[in-house]
Amino acid sequence: MTGTATVVGAGIGGLATAIGLRRAGWSVTVLERRTELERYGAAFGIHPTAQSALDRLGVGDALREHAVPYRDAHIRTPDGTSIARLPLERIERKAGRPELLISRPYLLDALLAGLDAFGDVPVKLGERVTDVDALAAGQDLVIGADGIRSAVRTACFGDRSGPREVGTVAWIGIADIESPVHGETWGSGRFFGLTPVEPSRTNWYATAPEATTADELRGLFAGWHDPIPRILAATDPATWIRYEMRHLHPALPSFVSAEASGQVALVGDAAHAMTPNLGQGACTAILDADALTRALTAAPPGPAGIAGALRAYDRERRRSAQRTAFASRTLHRFMSTERTRLRDAAVRLLPG
Repeated sequence: MTGTATVVGAGIGGLATAIGLRRAGWSVTVLERRTELERYGAAFGIHPTAQSALDRLGVGDALREHAVPYRDAHIRTPDGTSIARLPLERIERKAGRPELLISRPYLLDALLAGLDAFGDVPVKLGERVTDVDALAAGQDLVIGADGIRSAVRTACFGDRSGPREVGTVAWIGIADIESPVHGETWGSGRFFGLTPVEPSRTNWYATAPEATTADELRGLFAGWHDPIPRILAATDPATWIRYEMRHLHPALPSFVSAEASGQVALVGDAAHAMTPNLGQGACTAILDADALTRALTAAPPGPAGIAGALRAYDRERRRSAQRTAFASRTLHRFMSTERTRLRDAAVRLLPG
């Protein structure tokens, strides 16, 4: 079926959804409250299932042009001892392709290029949506892809579900040196991650107690194994990005709404914002876009067809995405514990 849709939010989930709907023949408009798209350089992990979804959206080749494979990564203690391998080889054997890492600007560029190829999908910046009912009344479908503080979600479900802080601050950055090791190092109440992102550069992320400042961050990891202190020393603190780790709580009862004024679907962080511990935020948003597109493509025309497609989308994605969000939050607690001996002993039991 085809129709008219407005996508609220021009992040990964919003752009992917806009591409999917336009490929299916819909007339699509994208609204973004920011006056320019966020282009900070954090790396996204793209699981093979999300890669397949991007292939169906026609942007898989553009992804692979700038992505690097993620292999041979370990969980380590602060002195550098490896206590487990991340399951990247098992993922690659099962899927027939590796996990990929890509810088956020490159993924945004790939999605924007995929959208621009149609030539008729406006992306309107500086558009803050305040009246969702009025917006929905003029469209067949509204997509809420407007993040953890989603105005679309609040309009549909109220403010019972909203951002919840977990008491930890995350820092991310990219160093202009290549790390000889990759993976995560887990300490007491804090951890540090190193991944490739492009040749001769390393993506890093760190978590620390909420009150930690930029000046204190290097000191927190000064005694940790090489190259963590070198990575921090090689990155200009002015380029570090700090954010308070949050997730959406409690979980939503539905990702869709069919009121008299219009029909609405939520994707990405608007539906299931999660802590970044599993590295699945971008993947789940892409899978949402793919599932919603497939459901709408298979639906018969008319409002009843849209309503049925939204129910099918909710059945496919809600429990899966919410399980991933719960697992990520649980892993955050496990990684951040101060009972490191028990945690590390449990990690050593993981299959190699």
